[in-house]
Amino acid sequence: VQLQASGGGLVQPGGSLKLSCAASGSIRSINVMGWYRQAPGKQRELVATIARSGMTHYSDSVKGRFTIFRDDTMSTVHLQMNSTKPEDTAVYYCNVETGYGIPYWGQGTLVTVSS
Repeated sequence: VQLQASGGGLVQPGGSLKLSCAASGSIRSINVMGWYRQAPGKQRELVATIARSGMTHYSDSVKGRFTIFRDDTMSTVHLQMNSTKPEDTAVYYCNVETGYGIPYWGQGTLVTVSS
């Protein structure tokens, strides 16, 4: 599975940004799609995931502000980021996990929340 992320950039605090990730290859094997992020000097952390069933999971830090959604074919996953905060600044990584438990990562996309 290959992943191509896009949509990062500079946003002011309180603003909105949408990240997208396009998957190609063996997308039928994908069970879960998600987003992780890594801020400078910190470990990579989970942001949100969405399963093939449609079930979603969010970290407490983004719950109520971010929304993850995907298309029906599991070929694209998006992260709508609203009410952004400076602490959301990080490199965001798209991730998928197949039914075999194998994870795939896209290249990171930088999100900077600053005035």
